Amino acid sequence: MNAIINGAISLWNTTGIVGFIGADPTGVGSWKSAVMILVGFLLLYLAIKKGFEPLLLIPIATGCILSNIPFAYIAGIDPSTGDVGFIKLLFEAGIDSGLFPILIFMGVGAMTDFGPLIANPKTLLLGAAAQLGIFTALIGALLLSFLPGINFNLAVAGSIGIIGGADGPTAIYVTSRLAPEYLGSIAVAAYSYMALVPIIQPPIMKALTTEAERKIKMQQLRPVSQLEKIIFPFMVITVCAVLLPSACPLIGALMFGNLARECGVINRLSDTMQNALMNTVTIFLGLSVGSKMAADKFLNLETLGILLLGMVAFGVGTAGGVLLAKLMNKIDPKHPVNPLIGSAGVSAVPMAARVSSKVGQEADPQNFLLMHAMGPNVSGVIGSAVAAGVLMAVIPSMLQAIV
Repeated sequence: MNAIINGAISLWNTTGIVGFIGADPTGVGSWKSAVMILVGFLLLYLAIKKGFEPLLLIPIATGCILSNIPFAYIAGIDPSTGDVGFIKLLFEAGIDSGLFPILIFMGVGAMTDFGPLIANPKTLLLGAAAQLGIFTALIGALLLSFLPGINFNLAVAGSIGIIGGADGPTAIYVTSRLAPEYLGSIAVAAYSYMALVPIIQPPIMKALTTEAERKIKMQQLRPVSQLEKIIFPFMVITVCAVLLPSACPLIGALMFGNLARECGVINRLSDTMQNALMNTVTIFLGLSVGSKMAADKFLNLETLGILLLGMVAFGVGTAGGVLLAKLMNKIDPKHPVNPLIGSAGVSAVPMAARVSSKVGQEADPQNFLLMHAMGPNVSGVIGSAVAAGVLMAVIPSMLQAIV
């Protein structure tokens, strides 16, 4: 009888109910874990019901829910057996190593047509202007560190700043190297704001432009030859290798994917990068990122600060692109640029370009801005990778000098 009672007690102590009341040895459990599971279901609702970037949010939400189940050890190590959870294996293999972001960039390169940027090179400036949000968030993070309960050093501030580029893979890549302990909250903030592009950007775009500016029709882009598209990746890689080698892993993967798309002789590889590889890595990356939304690391003042700074950075990046486009019109009124395409300078491809086109058609249904917006949009991808390379090259040496 005692054996039966002890067995029943042992079984009871391993249930999720007990876990939510207390905590398991790894720290998962208590009411905070229950709150994070509810957050995961909220993300699922936004993805399924509202359509907010479901390809990203559904894996992230699922990872969040699974990682906060007490005694499951899906994102941790079972202390009694030493077994490693499958999401923890994915995280160590793809996030800690930086492999998943690089594979994502390869897939993005294979999916992206750089023709609009080649046809209108000045849109590169719009992509650069949108990176203003990165450095605004960096400075903001350093200022927030003066508040009690928040301790953001330069490495953490640089990682937070990348959120302003609206580039989730780049944010993960930089954070995994500069501030891995903040990876969960930074990755979630970056991907959340990417998913909310259609909500965040339009009010900023409309506030900074007039009705007449939103109706500006741009000249049709010139045709870009296949030779130009093949040469472009080599030019970008060469410049990056000479000036900023630290950005070469991301830029190199991006340009390799694009070369596979444009050269015309390895279509099978290009199709694999665009579809099978991209979809597989997105699943694994989403689950891994969601697993870092553990209650003990996510529900704190610093995470709230990161979410706030991410919002500010995203807004500043959007505004920076729009305002530079307006300035370009002042300098060269004979070749007007619709300021709405400046907002596409953030790296959310092709979502930001679609938002620019949609807002433009609200002002004039006959105004088609999508291809024009793709120029700053793809330049924003390059710009965020370059900004990441700058941060990874400069911040470690600055920290050493401080020490």
